[in-house]
Amino acid sequence: MKSESSMRRYLPLCLAIMIVTAVLEYSMGRLPFCKCGTIALWSGNIWSNQNSQQLADPYTFSHILHGVLFYGILWLTLGKRTSAGMRLVLAVLFESGWEVLENSSFIIDRYRAATISLDYYGDSIFNSMSDIVAMSLGFELTRRLPVRVCVIGAIAVDLFLLWWIRDNLTINIIMLIHPIDAIKQWQLIR
Repeated sequence: MKSESSMRRYLPLCLAIMIVTAVLEYSMGRLPFCKCGTIALWSGNIWSNQNSQQLADPYTFSHILHGVLFYGILWLTLGKRTSAGMRLVLAVLFESGWEVLENSSFIIDRYRAATISLDYYGDSIFNSMSDIVAMSLGFELTRRLPVRVCVIGAIAVDLFLLWWIRDNLTINIIMLIHPIDAIKQWQLIR
């Protein structure tokens, strides 16, 4: 397929953005892997010191939702004027920018003060790169699936996360922008 080979052409640029992101994060003091000394594919406990340190965790699903949102926003703003491959590059650039910002002292301190992430000390580079890949997966799923499936799926995933970990993309955004103590207290109930 022409569109598939067109997409593959942009992958080296996406990889280059990820490498620059990893170097930036390392220069900011982010560790390559969990300081606990364990490398794992999954960490399901958001209260553990391995959350945001391993390859994937419950918040990985939020990064998949980033891909859904980035695809939609870039489609609405750029449409067919810009190839899907170039929109993916832009999405990787946006997600990488978020990963750098998320691992800045400003956002880490904000998470600790305003959200349930009381012991959050930033992502490992391993987890951060995985988050970018998860966003790319969300982008690609959205590119391939019908709009209705993507919208219903995104809402379902966000609601599932709310039930599972008492946090999701929607709550995370609210708590970063305008923290609500009642939400934080509800989230702290285990």
